[in-house]
Amino acid sequence: MRDSSPLSRRAVLGLTAAALPVASATAVTAVTAVAVPAEAATASVIGGARLARGGIQASDTASLPKKLTARAWLVADHETGEVLAASNAHRRLAPASTLKMLFADTVLGKFARTERHTVTDADLAGIPAGSSLVGVKPGITYTVEQLWQGVFLRSGNDAVHVLAHMNGGVAHTVAEMQTKAADLQALDTHVVSPDGFDHAGQLSSAYDLTLFARHGLRDDDFRAYCATRTADFPAGKKKTFQIQNTDRLLTGSWGLDVYDGLIGVKNGYTSHAGNTFTGAATRGGRTLLVTVMHPASGSNAVYEETAALLDWGFGKGSSARAVGTLVTPVSEGGGAASPSATMRAPQGAAGAGASGASGGGSSPVRLLAGAAGTAALVAGGAWALRRRRGAGATGTARGTATADVGEVRDAAAGGAAPARQSESGDGRPGRGRSTE
Repeated sequence: MRDSSPLSRRAVLGLTAAALPVASATAVTAVTAVAVPAEAATASVIGGARLARGGIQASDTASLPKKLTARAWLVADHETGEVLAASNAHRRLAPASTLKMLFADTVLGKFARTERHTVTDADLAGIPAGSSLVGVKPGITYTVEQLWQGVFLRSGNDAVHVLAHMNGGVAHTVAEMQTKAADLQALDTHVVSPDGFDHAGQLSSAYDLTLFARHGLRDDDFRAYCATRTADFPAGKKKTFQIQNTDRLLTGSWGLDVYDGLIGVKNGYTSHAGNTFTGAATRGGRTLLVTVMHPASGSNAVYEETAALLDWGFGKGSSARAVGTLVTPVSEGGGAASPSATMRAPQGAAGAGASGASGGGSSPVRLLAGAAGTAALVAGGAWALRRRRGAGATGTARGTATADVGEVRDAAAGGAAPARQSESGDGRPGRGRSTE
């Protein structure tokens, strides 16, 4: 294939990976490890060669915040796409509900905000036990705007599944998300479910999550939803209850102050992934993006480290030389870069193959993207999705600590009790407030 082809070799390989068969919502199949030739490991990386390296990459590491415990993080300029500093930018880790940004990038523009949908039992089938739920109930009619508020504010997997069914089903939506990731050149990402819940092989990276946020913030609805602090959500019988955004830098909760200039974007938590967060803030006409994945401990750490990196970016980082760039989507003329060859398996309990809700499960798996990985997977027929069978979640969710940050169910007035979990994103059950 010639380099002058309308779609570069790199783009075609990425789209090929996205077009591979997607398992059904309840299928459980094996993920096969495929070795990458040694020469592929030295290939240039999406976003720049420095982003292939492990550890911190910055023009002046001494000026960076001192207490950064995250396994991966990245700071970028929203407008220029310059990556100002990063650590393990392409390391593939479980994304938790930050993956919902890709879901929104894929589905948000398909339905008008005012479109109405009456939820059925089928819309809520297959939601994994232990999921965060905003409180969607069968028989109630919701606007698309209300469903997206449930996704962005409460990370409701029930709202995600309703929108996915409206979009042609969960499996169809997963396939579209993978295709969207390939177009955005987010080749570290492997989608298994649209909600970010823990599934074996569901992976992304700080680099890819930042791409998702940057792309999403170009959409007025995306930007409005992720910046919304509270909303009234239908409870049935003409009643509503209030839902609150669980982004602590946006609302200033749990001992944290509102971050000056914050405009979103998405937080996430599961018992396997720990905390993840992509935040965006604007000061002095400049907008920065920061993604933090898997800080060492503490439910506030992901926000504290994000705030510290934003402070650095607006301060000392303003004169930092770029160490990479956020690439342009293939559909907008991108694709000149070679695929990433840095899909190294994460170390420790939160390894590459996301375990199930209990935190146990399969051993780390090397899931590959890009030219060498995709070619090997296609040739060997080894790309498959491994999914945990989810229980229906139309009532109170039951399971272990698997809710995303703040992902606890708001009980509608007269409705089911909050989700029972050993740990919620905010450390307590959600409480919905009924209003007339």
